[in-house]
Amino acid sequence: MTQFVHPAKKDITLTGVLGALADNNRLMIIYKMMAEEGCVSCIGASPCPEIAKSTLSNHFRILREAGLIRTSKKGVENQNSLRRDDIEDRFPGLLTLVMGFAAKECPKG
Repeated sequence: MTQFVHPAKKDITLTGVLGALADNNRLMIIYKMMAEEGCVSCIGASPCPEIAKSTLSNHFRILREAGLIRTSKKGVENQNSLRRDDIEDRFPGLLTLVMGFAAKECPKG
């Protein structure tokens, strides 16, 4: 069974979060996850269908290691949820601010 490594809330760093969000694809993934307000599959949060599964998996690994998401296995699918409360506790208002700017760049729908 796949074991996912998630940093403890106290180990989430600002540089790690901002570094993960510096990539436009990962920014769009988090933007979609914030809109969904729940668990989403990797494919469901994909910024575009042309991204290879291996590339998408790498993006989710980076987001997970930065502490932005929590991944769990559900059958054969990985379900991802935004660690919004943990990020808000560590860096109040950061996600809201960054996603406000991202809304201007991310496609609707």
